[in-house]
Amino acid sequence: MSQNEEMTQEQEQEQERTLRVGLYGGTFSPVHNGHVQAVKAFMKQMWLDYVFVMPARIPPHKEARNLPPAAERLKMCELAFSGMEGVLVSDLEVRREGPSYTVDTLRALTAPDTRLFLLCGTDMVLTLDSWYRADEIFRLSYPVYVRRENDPVLEERIKGKLAEYMEKYHKMVRRIVVDPIEVSSTQIRDMVRRGEDISPYVPAAVCRYIKEKGLYRDGQEE
Repeated sequence: MSQNEEMTQEQEQEQERTLRVGLYGGTFSPVHNGHVQAVKAFMKQMWLDYVFVMPARIPPHKEARNLPPAAERLKMCELAFSGMEGVLVSDLEVRREGPSYTVDTLRALTAPDTRLFLLCGTDMVLTLDSWYRADEIFRLSYPVYVRRENDPVLEERIKGKLAEYMEKYHKMVRRIVVDPIEVSSTQIRDMVRRGEDISPYVPAAVCRYIKEKGLYRDGQEE
């Protein structure tokens, strides 16, 4: 039996024993093709049964000034992930009062025979130990990260952080490998304000929604 066949059997046995559930939270202002690509890779590479895409009502790690209403960001996520098997856009954090702490969401999703995986971007994986109740985040979930940029300078910083997490929390933070789509929500908002075409960077339904609602034309920020 080859190593690949052994790994396949191990994965199948793991899936029989537990439900593998992913969590991808964020402001999603707006959701873009990089987010969609990350979720697809997350599903495949972590062998997930399903993924919760979770827009935050009040992001605790970002300035929420001029943020579009949570209902609009939720709707954009629903449009972006519509028809994607295994992806559930959740309003759990939108309905919850106060800052959208990841640990509260993980507590709500924790269940017997369920293994939770938390997807982070580059900026989040570098600061994960500063999040509210970081120790509990690592206890309740298996963090993984995806990079949407090609900055080699960040590689050593990330490696150093991952080593710190292993030493402190005794968990390996794995990487989801994708070909980076080098675009950010900030860049897309700036393009909208300048009247530029964003259709190459966001799902078509999201692009139409932004135009119909006039989002990001009046100084709205993430």
